[in-house]
Amino acid sequence: MKHIELHPIERIESGAAAAARTESARINGREVRFAPGETVLEVARRAGIPVPTLCEFAALAHRPGTCRMCLVEIKAPGEAAYSLATACDTRMTPGLEVETRSKRVREARKLQASLLFADHCETCSACARHGQCELQDVARTVGLDLGRLSGRYVSRTAEKDKTAALVFTPDKCIRCLRCVEVCRQVHGIGAITFEGIGTGAAVGFDGRPWAESDRCIQCGQCTLVCPTGALDVRDEVDRALDMLADPEIVTIFQLAPATRVTLPEVLGLAPGENFEGRMVAALKGLGADFVMDTRWSADVTILEEGTELIERLERQKAAGTLATHPDTMFTSCCPGWINHAEKSAPDILEHVSSTRSPQAIFSALAKTWLPQSLGIDPARIRVISIMPCTAKKDEALRPQLLREGEARPDTDLVLTVRELARLFERGGVDAASLEPVPFDTPFMTQASGAAQLFATTGGVMEAALRTVAALTGGKAPANLVFEPVRGLANTKEATLETERFGVLRVAVVYGIRHVGPLIDMVRNGTSPYHFIEVMACPGGCIGGGGTAQGRWRTNLPVRQQTVYRIDEELPVRSSHENPDVVRLYENFLKKPGSHKAHELLHCGYTDRHKEKTPPTFAKLEAEVTLTTSI
Repeated sequence: MKHIELHPIERIESGAAAAARTESARINGREVRFAPGETVLEVARRAGIPVPTLCEFAALAHRPGTCRMCLVEIKAPGEAAYSLATACDTRMTPGLEVETRSKRVREARKLQASLLFADHCETCSACARHGQCELQDVARTVGLDLGRLSGRYVSRTAEKDKTAALVFTPDKCIRCLRCVEVCRQVHGIGAITFEGIGTGAAVGFDGRPWAESDRCIQCGQCTLVCPTGALDVRDEVDRALDMLADPEIVTIFQLAPATRVTLPEVLGLAPGENFEGRMVAALKGLGADFVMDTRWSADVTILEEGTELIERLERQKAAGTLATHPDTMFTSCCPGWINHAEKSAPDILEHVSSTRSPQAIFSALAKTWLPQSLGIDPARIRVISIMPCTAKKDEALRPQLLREGEARPDTDLVLTVRELARLFERGGVDAASLEPVPFDTPFMTQASGAAQLFATTGGVMEAALRTVAALTGGKAPANLVFEPVRGLANTKEATLETERFGVLRVAVVYGIRHVGPLIDMVRNGTSPYHFIEVMACPGGCIGGGGTAQGRWRTNLPVRQQTVYRIDEELPVRSSHENPDVVRLYENFLKKPGSHKAHELLHCGYTDRHKEKTPPTFAKLEAEVTLTTSI
């Protein structure tokens, strides 16, 4: 299957790439070599010569030149004087002379920064990015006096545009267009648009409130690339603190698989550590009654989704279409993917697993099985999820997850990894200094290595293959590692030979942009796949919209390898072998796919597609006023 990789932030240069640099020029009087087509900025960076930027974003090959912060002086051979140019979109040419720190360059950059701050809000201390803002960094770099110009001429509204998960503050937008680019490149849906003219121009959402967007999937990737606080997660830390302070409430925290490998970077620590025990210790220090593991419910997900897949395969086998015309089933764990399916491809919803996500499964059982097992009044329980994903906030409020007769959702509150760091800060807890603490209870805590794999692309598939292989007579690898579905390629495929169903074909994809061809195959009846895993974010949950800002895609390989290492270290490797999950079915659900399991652990979906109706001439005539002048 063909796949397209996005440009990495850090290039691993080959000898061939270095040999291709056959041309020479000079930067600050120093000779540099370059390959045809390289920009001044690229060559300067490679030479270790700093040039400030805001709109440019190498990971997306995004260099619109709109911020003008990368101004340099250039002079081509034969020219008498230097001229100002933007380094990000100016190509290097043989013999070019570049100055990056002349007085003229420094004054021009300072003026440009002044103009940006003059049209920027003054609420820095209340901004989520305060102290970690790229605009503030540029101000320090150019030596700008912020007290003189900040926010004097803001022409855009300061009114926030909110969804269930995200917040846009227009007067913090610097029009870098990174958010527009990431939405187009990762998802290909263009949910973020550039609207307005002149000083009133800013990003928007098809001219309507963000919550009414018929394309946005709430993935939060835009918040990861935004250089300021214009786009960010909806902060609900105070709600969590209120719950923790209420003696009448029993707080139950669930920690998603990816949180333990993504939190260190948010705290300013090196990537690659498993922060699980310290997260538990910090939450207990803040007064959490129970801290439990969403990996446990990920194992339950595999039992339910695997049973659902096997039942679908049985029907195909009986109909004689198993090998020639597979009835493809898509995974349902990723809420961003579910939002896209409902909004843009509702005709394939019948192919989406009805099994709820691990978050939703955990919360449903935390309000039913757990209080029954531990003797707690369910009305006192509040479930707080810690997730790497912004769309999980949106998922928690889905009407399909409200059980009949219940006024509250099963998941009472969702905090992203970034919010968790703020929760620790506001609570005065230094998580990095704490000794690791185990989870509170054997109920809803014990997890398999397969469940840890949910944190990364291909992980849900690998977890499913381990269990499906065991239940259908398939031959799993000796070390249970299904290598073809591992790694960071955005599309992967694999096969599994089973005694019961013969050869099963599966596919793995992340980024909605790359799901389109698979959806078309299913629509056209040409899909060769029996099962397809879909995740919205780059690398899966380890690249979720609630993880560390300023590191988009940078440390995904390190995070993924930590996930694989945790899987290898756990004593139980397959979901169906988790004794805590076995006890759940023996004592409460009876068996996977039972009536009670369907009532609590499955859901339906809604067609939210909105047909776009072109405006009529009469409507345009009524809305447009033509004027003439002589």
